[in-house]
Amino acid sequence: MSKSLRLRIVATFIGIVIVSLILSFILNMRPQEKTPNHTMVTIAEDIASMINLIDDPEKVKTGLNLFARYGLNINAVNEQSEVLASFPADKVHELFDENTTEAFILSNKDETAFVGVPRMKDEKDALLIKINFSSIFHNVKRTLFISLLTVLVIGSLLIMFMSGYIVRPIKRLTAAAKKMASGDLTVRLKHHNQDEFGELMESFNHMASELQKIDSIRDDFVSNVSHEMQSPLTSIRGFTRALQDGVIPLEEQKEHLDIIYEETLRLSRLSDNLLRLASLDSEHHPFNLTTFQLDEQLRRTIVLAEPQWARKNIKIELDLLPCEITVDKDLFEQVWQNLINNAIKYTGSDGSIHVEIEMSTSFVKVTIRDSGQGIPEEALPYIFDRFYMVDKARSSALKGNGLGLSIVIKILKLHDCTIDVESRVGEGTQFMVTIPRPFATS
Repeated sequence: MSKSLRLRIVATFIGIVIVSLILSFILNMRPQEKTPNHTMVTIAEDIASMINLIDDPEKVKTGLNLFARYGLNINAVNEQSEVLASFPADKVHELFDENTTEAFILSNKDETAFVGVPRMKDEKDALLIKINFSSIFHNVKRTLFISLLTVLVIGSLLIMFMSGYIVRPIKRLTAAAKKMASGDLTVRLKHHNQDEFGELMESFNHMASELQKIDSIRDDFVSNVSHEMQSPLTSIRGFTRALQDGVIPLEEQKEHLDIIYEETLRLSRLSDNLLRLASLDSEHHPFNLTTFQLDEQLRRTIVLAEPQWARKNIKIELDLLPCEITVDKDLFEQVWQNLINNAIKYTGSDGSIHVEIEMSTSFVKVTIRDSGQGIPEEALPYIFDRFYMVDKARSSALKGNGLGLSIVIKILKLHDCTIDVESRVGEGTQFMVTIPRPFATS
């Protein structure tokens, strides 16, 4: 079973405190090899001076008893005293040397210091002062242990409380993610955090919004594809049934067969466009850069579309400068075919289409301008959306499915190119494709 984040936070804190407590206790339990020597010597000299000032032996004895209560044992010694046998001979000799005038440490270990004070004035004996700090050290250790234990208890309680505050946003995120996984893409997280958790929740809300948009686009896409396929299929099914039942006179059968044929072409175009979009959306679409003459490609596209524009007596005006570009030739041919076919489709009889190449130091611009019906201003932001048609009834009659401009903008984005559109209802439309210089040369 996986441990909760809150439990891990609390366990980590307690573990750190316990390890610190143990290490501190071990370090402070080591025998003190040395005590502050200078302080010990100063204390010993001051004690000797105080004793030297007292003339009454009884008062001296009382004073020594008082010092003993604080761990200070004071004894007068001479060179033959047995108590000095445990000290190095050279230090004992130094203690009784007439040239020695200052107190010094005879021994300092196990929290106990022995300080020797040489003869003072006319005294025959020296002083041996035993200073024992074990009680003080034990008090310090006990205080330290109690303090660390208090830190452990209070800190553990506080971290348990704070960990709940830290983990709460994560629990909210988990619950929201589960709702989203079950299909509820409307879930959002309210927060007032300005920290990393706040950024995480804001990112989650942004992700949920984007997923909701994608889901809506998917639903619209499926609906539009179903509609676009259902209409020709209904026509084909109805006319084939009528032909099978023999309800259509022989002289009218060719007309109905032509309609069936046109509807199959419509389905074929829809299928091709959907496959092309799916391929462009994937990361595995073949991308072959080729250097070729842009002006020649535009002329060829115009020639291929001649049956359509000649039938409507449309005037074609070309202003094409010689220009080379390095792009995927087949994909750009799709761009020009879609834009020029759209211009022909929405331009009335005896209208005109103008195709122009402009060049500068940083880009090449291709402008395709028609004198057609134009696009309403409110529709301009949506014309590149998939299946979007300004006039669905008219677009259906013109054999459109709203995918042509979606393919155009997808191809141009793959090449880091841009497309702009200007249009006025009743005056016409112009599309401007800008190709940056890395792709174009004069």
